[in-house]
Amino acid sequence: MPTLVAQPQPDTLAINLDGLIAKITDEEFLELCRNNADLRMEMTKEGDLIIMPPTGGITSGINFSLVVRLGVWAEKDGTGKGFESNALFVLPNGAKRMPDMSWVTLER
Repeated sequence: MPTLVAQPQPDTLAINLDGLIAKITDEEFLELCRNNADLRMEMTKEGDLIIMPPTGGITSGINFSLVVRLGVWAEKDGTGKGFESNALFVLPNGAKRMPDMSWVTLER
């Protein structure tokens, strides 16, 4: 059986694309993410591309436990829907983010 080890987490890499390319549309960003599925990417409201490293085994285990708890609560509560870390949200300020977990009311 493989051994789970803590992986050091390098800092997140933010790339400022200003002047190199025009602002990309939501569809173009989605295509960029699909074409680079091995990378976890987000974009700030200013258009900076954020590339995040894998979380590693310990953090992933903690996140799993939290997502399970959120899921159980969301099902019992029934007023919203829970998501794990692969849901991309376009925020009101235009940023495109993938939180570790999230919950949204059914009204949204």
